[in-house]
Amino acid sequence: MAPAADPRFERIGEDCLLLRFGSRIEAASNARVHALVSRLHATRPRWVADIVPAFASVAVFVHLDETCESEPLDAAMAWLATQSSHLDAHVAPTRTVEIPVRYGGADGPDLDAVAAHAGIDRDEAIARHAAVEYQVAMLGFAPGFPYLLGLDAALAIPRLATPRLRVPAGSVGIGGAQTGIYPRTGPGGWRIVGRADATLFDPQRDPPALLAPGDRVRFVPVAT
Repeated sequence: MAPAADPRFERIGEDCLLLRFGSRIEAASNARVHALVSRLHATRPRWVADIVPAFASVAVFVHLDETCESEPLDAAMAWLATQSSHLDAHVAPTRTVEIPVRYGGADGPDLDAVAAHAGIDRDEAIARHAAVEYQVAMLGFAPGFPYLLGLDAALAIPRLATPRLRVPAGSVGIGGAQTGIYPRTGPGGWRIVGRADATLFDPQRDPPALLAPGDRVRFVPVAT
């Protein structure tokens, strides 16, 4: 197998560099993202202001006045190029979080549609959704919203043609080949299969988000 290519650099504004490992949602690129983030946190100099991972990219914000260089972003790029070479993409997950879920009924109004789309019954759909250990690829859309990789391909289903205006907090949804949990009540177009009581985001908590990129998640079905 050919070695993975080095990331492509982009300047985002005057104080940020974006390292791109690809352009698709796939486990291999995401694994390299988390490997780089792990390395950067372990070797982080004081001029790194923030590190923000996404599906296939990492944004690194720079304190321009703390690099002691005439061209701070050029110096940062050189350092990041060294850190991003020869990445070991098999970084151990930080932790596994179990989240109880009430599937179906009023908590999961789209469960039957997901099961029908997959050609299975609802019990099998629940079993397949809960059988996987998912990886948090990134947080986005809303504070604390985890995009989870690892969904059984049979359960993949397009988003709703018309999004709901109100999706309750804790709703567990499927959107395409991903699953996730709505951290707060609001509009959304993912297919809702269940609901969790877990608080995904609390600004008074440290850290505020329950989950972090790289974490593993297991859903545990509970009686409704």
